[in-house]
Amino acid sequence: SSTMSFSEAEVQSARGAWEKIYVDAEDNGTAVLVRMFTEHPDTKSYFTHFKGMDSAEEMKQSDQVRGHGKKVFTAINDMVQHLDNSEAFLGIVNPLGKKHATQLKIDPKNFRIICDIILQLMEEKFGGDCKASFEKVTNEICAHLNNVYKEAGW
Repeated sequence: SSTMSFSEAEVQSARGAWEKIYVDAEDNGTAVLVRMFTEHPDTKSYFTHFKGMDSAEEMKQSDQVRGHGKKVFTAINDMVQHLDNSEAFLGIVNPLGKKHATQLKIDPKNFRIICDIILQLMEEKFGGDCKASFEKVTNEICAHLNNVYKEAGW
């Protein structure tokens, strides 16, 4: 598997960008999921308890959506803390990828969708520089998740 190549400056600016959106982890995590379910309704099929929800308002209020939004943001936050340590980073990404590939059977394209929505939200709230600082991180996360899927025979 490839090792990560973030310069110290890239790590710092990525962490700075992430901190802005992570301050409101639950609300922003929820916003990302609601946008994904709204723009890509097929993604709802993986979440049995979200299936019946059609309105964005209803999803926003759901404890399950909020809980999962926060979980997604917490996982990314753990990865962001280890951008300068490949081993620790992969220690988070690998089990996460394996679980989604083998137990949950989530199509890996959904990780890219979530990452793209996070970048959109960063740009809307904090501008293009914020988004640009975090783009490499999302590429890295998605690349490693895809590797885990390949190894799992996806």
